[in-house]
Amino acid sequence: MVKKTALITVQNVPVTIMHIDQNDYISLTDMAKARTDATRAADVIKNWLRTRSTLEFLGT
Repeated sequence: MVKKTALITVQNVPVTIMHIDQNDYISLTDMAKARTDATRAADVIKNWLRTRSTLEFLGT
């Protein structure tokens, strides 16, 4: 397993990208922290996972 990390800046927010076995993964936590303070990032992700469109996407 080859694991590399990179950091990109999106609208002045640093976001971590991990490259694992030829797949890229973007840190949702980093994006959620940009929207609210760090302590509320978990709540942002929980609410996103509950939306209908997210559930439909995950079901495909």
